Amino acid sequence: MEYHNPVLLKESVDGLNIKPDGVYVDVTFGGGGHSKLILSRLGEKGKLYAFDQDLDALENKIDDPRFTLINENFRFIKRFLRFYGVKEVDGILGDFGVSSHQFNVAERGFSTRFEAKLDMRMNQKSSLSAFEVINEYDEDHLKKIFYEYADLRNAPRLASEIVKARTESPIESSERLNEILRPFLFKEKEHKILAQIYQAIRIEVNQEIEALKEFLLQTEDLIKKGGRLSLISYHSLEDRLVKRYIRSGLFEGEPEKDFFGNISVPFKKAGGLIVPTAEEIYRNNRARSAKLRIAKKL
Repeated sequence: MEYHNPVLLKESVDGLNIKPDGVYVDVTFGGGGHSKLILSRLGEKGKLYAFDQDLDALENKIDDPRFTLINENFRFIKRFLRFYGVKEVDGILGDFGVSSHQFNVAERGFSTRFEAKLDMRMNQKSSLSAFEVINEYDEDHLKKIFYEYADLRNAPRLASEIVKARTESPIESSERLNEILRPFLFKEKEHKILAQIYQAIRIEVNQEIEALKEFLLQTEDLIKKGGRLSLISYHSLEDRLVKRYIRSGLFEGEPEKDFFGNISVPFKKAGGLIVPTAEEIYRNNRARSAKLRIAKKL
């Protein structure tokens, strides 16, 4: 089975406007699809660094002297690039989706399709898993996660039922969690709502929103003038952060204006929003919610 079918592959790599002798970073290596296409466009003096915190992704390492794979979260991008003597790069690509491999390996616990222990860690060395979130977070914290990360109006009922059920015995498997939640799911939308709940838990387990913010704030210093940022998001929270950062260099509020009413921002959007074609969605259903935004460093 293929490790991962990359979404918006050509469009996202095109967005980097690759120079043959440039230095680039793929912060979400996964199956290596984006990295392979970047390498195919680099010359002998070009260089590509890739990040992935998932140990399974290391098996896809590309044997190429121009390529370096770093087994770390992209939130530490500046620190680890400096370790390799890199202070500036020509472009950064990020695809923030969960890989097909992570969804398809039952024991990782990402999918609602399998019975598995509650895990959902992208970094298998992390101490926080879905088990801790479901069994140790208080009711208000669970409610907040379901509201903010899944936009579920019945978040209070879901949180209350989880807390009630775990007093009888720990909730250890996806099967038991699904059974607890099923009475509160609309029959015609059961699978969709369950997927939203799992998404919310996964975002919390992997601190995805915090990691994205930390990463974005470092790109201003890392990317050279005229360099590119090419980012694919899959849910509105991520896309909103990317969109606002590209527009204003901030995640909320408006940037300060100078005496003449001008604002100073690190990036300028390059082109409009790019989404998958109907043909790509037909070939790969997981592409349906993808949104690609490209920015140029000013």
